[in-house]
Amino acid sequence: MDDRITIIEGPTPLFEPVQDGWALGLNETRAFSFTAITRLRTFNGPALVERCYRRWHQNEPINLHYRDEVGLEQTAPILAARSVETDDGQMLLLWLHVERNDMQLEIDSSDDDEADDDLDIME
Repeated sequence: MDDRITIIEGPTPLFEPVQDGWALGLNETRAFSFTAITRLRTFNGPALVERCYRRWHQNEPINLHYRDEVGLEQTAPILAARSVETDDGQMLLLWLHVERNDMQLEIDSSDDDEADDDLDIME
């Protein structure tokens, strides 16, 4: 189907919050969601990017179709796509709208401790 990119095998994609200014501007919707990026290994990155561009040129959406950690099918609208060549092969970078409960954020408390240490030194 041309209206989605499907992950056939492998783990649930890792969604990372976007911090780039240009990508934050993509989150202009009525629904409360995050703009996230995911990196996927692929054999045909340029063809998948071209599929996205064709849909967008027709003013049609395209979604990432994947299974979550529980095995349930999920979709996320693709906002931007890029194919890059790495030493390990082709990678597909996808910027997506991800619902809040799909986002996993990791908070490293050691960063806070270091920041507190810095403040103590400055006093």
